[in-house]
Amino acid sequence: MPVVTVTAPAPDSRYEIHIGHGLLRACAPHFAPYAGRRAAVVADSHTAPLYAQALLDQLRLAGLEASVMELPAGEPTKCPERLAGLYDAFLDRHITRADLVVALGGGVVGDIAGYAACTYLRGVHFVQIPTTLLAQVDSSVGGKVAVNHPRGKNLLGAFYQPELVLIDCDTLATLDARQIGAGLGEVIKYGCIRDRALFEQLERLGTRENLMPALDDVIARCCAIKADYVREDPHDHGVRMQLNFGHTLAHALENVMGYGELLHGEAVAIGMVAAAGWGEALGVTPTGAAARIRAVLAGYGLMTEAPPNLSAGRLAAAMALDKKAEGDVVRTVLLTEIGACKAVPLAPAQLQALLFAR
Repeated sequence: MPVVTVTAPAPDSRYEIHIGHGLLRACAPHFAPYAGRRAAVVADSHTAPLYAQALLDQLRLAGLEASVMELPAGEPTKCPERLAGLYDAFLDRHITRADLVVALGGGVVGDIAGYAACTYLRGVHFVQIPTTLLAQVDSSVGGKVAVNHPRGKNLLGAFYQPELVLIDCDTLATLDARQIGAGLGEVIKYGCIRDRALFEQLERLGTRENLMPALDDVIARCCAIKADYVREDPHDHGVRMQLNFGHTLAHALENVMGYGELLHGEAVAIGMVAAAGWGEALGVTPTGAAARIRAVLAGYGLMTEAPPNLSAGRLAAAMALDKKAEGDVVRTVLLTEIGACKAVPLAPAQLQALLFAR
C-alpha cells in the first residue's frame, strides 16, 4: 500500500495523517522542519523495546537531539502521578517551548504525552506515532488528551492537536489478539454512527482473517471520518459527541471494574450493544439493530455483555459523572439507524432503569 495522507483540521491550521508501511524507519523527512531542536519521545514498556531505537535514529538523522521517557504499559499509567513524572523528565532534559514531544505508543501513551505537551510551559510541539489499532483509528486524531481521575476516566483533559500523525501499519504485527480486538471495537463504531457502507463491509467480511487484506484502507477511512467530525465540531460541543456511541457505559465499566481490566475498545463493544438496546427500548433505534451489532462484534471476537456480577447502581453512578453530563442529565448517543445517530439526554434514573432491564 502506498502512503495515504488524510488532512485533519486544527483551530488555526491543519495537520497531516500519513498512513503506510515502514514509516517508523523512514520518517526523518517528516521531522526535518524541527532540525536543531530537542525531542522528548514518550513510550511505554511495550513500545520502547520495539520501536524507540528506530525512531531515535530517524530523529537524529533529521538533526534533532532526542531521548526516550519510558512509562509502564497499561491504563493505570494514565494518572496524575505519572504526568508529574513526565514534567520532571522534560525539565531534566531542558525541553523548551521550541522543542517537541513525540508520543510513541497506544492510546494511553498518546493521551498522557499529549496532555503533558499541552500543559508543560503552556504548550510545546506535539507529534503522534500511534502503534495500536485503536490509537491509529481513533485516539491519535482529533486532539483530545487526558489523564484519568480515580472517580472517572479522562476527567482531567484538554484539546491539543498534534502537528503530525504517522501511522505505520507494520506495528500491528506485534499486537496480541486482545489489542487488535480493542481497535476493531472502535472501527465497528464508525460504521454504526456514520458509515453504513463500512458497517456492511465489516458485516460481510465477518471475521478478522477476512478483514486483514482490507485493514489499511479501513484505517484510512476511519481517520477520514474522525477528521470530518473534528472539522465540524472541534471542541466537542455538538455533532462530535456522536463519537461517544457506546462510551457512556464503557467508561463506567472501566471505572467500576478498575482501569486496565477491560481494554477501552472491549468496553466500547459492550457499551455499543447496550446503547443499541437502550435505543430500541426508547423507540429511537430500529428493532434488530442491537442484534446486528452484537453479531458483528462477536464475529470479530469481541465481548458483547458486561460481567453479570457488576452492580447496576455503581455503573449508573459512574455514568452520572460522564464528561457528557449536563446538569441533571447525561447526553447519551443512540442510533437512529445503522450509520446514523443522535445524542439523547437521559436522567441518571433512566440510565439505571435501562441497566436493571438488561
